[in-house]
Amino acid sequence: MAPAATPQTQETQDNDAFLKSMPLENVAPLWHILKDLSPPKPKPTSVPHLWNYKKLKPILDESGRLVPTELAERRVLMLVNPKLTGPRTTETLYAGLQYIKPGEVAPAHRHVAFAFRFILEGQGGFTNVEGTRMTMKRGDVLLTPRNCWHDHGKDGSGPMIWLDGLDLPIFQTIPVNYTNHYEEDRFPAVDNDNTPMKFPWQPVQDKLDSIKGDYAIFEYRDQENPEKFVSSILGAEALRISPNASTPVRQENSSFVFCVYEGKGHTIVYGDDGEENVLNWENSDVFCIPCNMPFKHFNDSSNEQAYLFNFSDTPLLKNLNIHSSDLEVKN
Repeated sequence: MAPAATPQTQETQDNDAFLKSMPLENVAPLWHILKDLSPPKPKPTSVPHLWNYKKLKPILDESGRLVPTELAERRVLMLVNPKLTGPRTTETLYAGLQYIKPGEVAPAHRHVAFAFRFILEGQGGFTNVEGTRMTMKRGDVLLTPRNCWHDHGKDGSGPMIWLDGLDLPIFQTIPVNYTNHYEEDRFPAVDNDNTPMKFPWQPVQDKLDSIKGDYAIFEYRDQENPEKFVSSILGAEALRISPNASTPVRQENSSFVFCVYEGKGHTIVYGDDGEENVLNWENSDVFCIPCNMPFKHFNDSSNEQAYLFNFSDTPLLKNLNIHSSDLEVKN
């Protein structure tokens, strides 16, 4: 005869039976996950990580040899966070390196996702956005607003490479993104480099250089309405750091993707336990910093300025009135 159940054993059995009954009705106990849903402070899954451009360039070149645009539509290497899956560079940001060869067409399509193009390498590249054809030069930032027809191409010799920055991960949670394909490879366009969708690099650098001090920040804004961000979800900045100088420690609940325009240095990302994650960077390297992690940039050169580009989800957080910065939590 089985021993009689003790009150404690009976309670455990009743609880197990209770929990096993829940999936039958597609319900689950919140109390099992509440602490993870509402931690004492933001707790991203993503981790700081750097993608070394010198290591990625041979992979990009090989993709150009093996993968035709007819097959790929967009020949891009996603920069996937080690703790996440594609298309996530962080929980909210997507970054990828796009590669196009002379004479190729990245055919016209449009989608809900907003996109930055930060040009890294090459000459003779161009993008057509809703009838405006813009040329590409290193350091330029080109915008692809939501639902605008766009295609890419390349004249001359050698490849064109740029950093794509999109809000794609947002649409993994809010499933409203879609893509339409234009009836032709090219959307009809006319040349126009004097457009609010293009930020040439040189005026940005001139502005940064005109600001005194060890560092300077330029914020990309809507060129027709400077009070607005370039997008309701994504924003972007350019940064200058003087030789042998550093920036203040910066902490926000925004996530960041940085790309090095020029220079050599390192960034320290500070962990909760005092751990210092050091990211050593040089030209065209890309690195990400998850939300709420304090960080500080250092220019390791004794005689050259360092310039970086970044994009973040700051506009999204500010538009939702949930942005916090520099350790101050705003109620």
